Amino acid sequence: MSEKEYAFPTEVLTLPSKGLLYPKDHPLSSGQIDVKYMTAKEEDILTSTNLIEKGLVIERLLEAVIADPKVKLQDMLVGDKNALMVGTRVLGYGPEYTIKIEDPDTSLDVEHTFNLTELKTKEVDYDMFKSGENKFEYTTEKSKTKLEFKLLTGIDEQNIIKELKGYEKIAKVTGVSNDLTTRLKYQIISVDGDTKQETINDFVDNQFLSLDTRAYRKYVESLTPDIIFKQEYTSELGDTHTVDIPIGVRFFWPDAEI
Repeated sequence: MSEKEYAFPTEVLTLPSKGLLYPKDHPLSSGQIDVKYMTAKEEDILTSTNLIEKGLVIERLLEAVIADPKVKLQDMLVGDKNALMVGTRVLGYGPEYTIKIEDPDTSLDVEHTFNLTELKTKEVDYDMFKSGENKFEYTTEKSKTKLEFKLLTGIDEQNIIKELKGYEKIAKVTGVSNDLTTRLKYQIISVDGDTKQETINDFVDNQFLSLDTRAYRKYVESLTPDIIFKQEYTSELGDTHTVDIPIGVRFFWPDAEI
């Protein structure tokens, strides 16, 4: 239980980032978050057809279960938000998550139950984190360009989704998605010390070599605290595989036919 006093029962969840990338006066700098137990009020959110159709149901649910009003979902690092999502699901419906997956050996759809309490947190080098600052440096190997970048937060993800929706018509015509370049433009905060967005955009579109891009993305991934949405699965033929755990609306409404 939380040490803070609330008018409803809560639990404390540990964040993958350990709170190291939030300002020292931020409530998440403790590396923990107070979460309220789900009630019928939260189930109203989960069954909202309007929110489901808009793709906002999980966002609204997570906003509702954050106990401390000073904590805003949009400020949370994506990995911490994922931990909040898993913790909320376990507190609300228990650790068993039954979902259909494709058997790697037979390619048939099979029903399998994952144990969400057995999900692991990524191992990252926390010594690379400057306490209270979501900022990192990287020098590209080929072009020797010095980049400053941040790990994406909830508000970044929201803005990326909105921007990508604006590209949908163009993507249908060209067959090319802008997902990668859009994310890079939100992630990179300076190029050789220049923080202007037009400079960053030009670099990503015209100068960020493929060889450097791959190495950069690998480096960012190695620094990103998160939950690993993978577990072992024994196939119909008896072989063991590591499979991805699909996440959707049924993650929070296990008995629904959605």
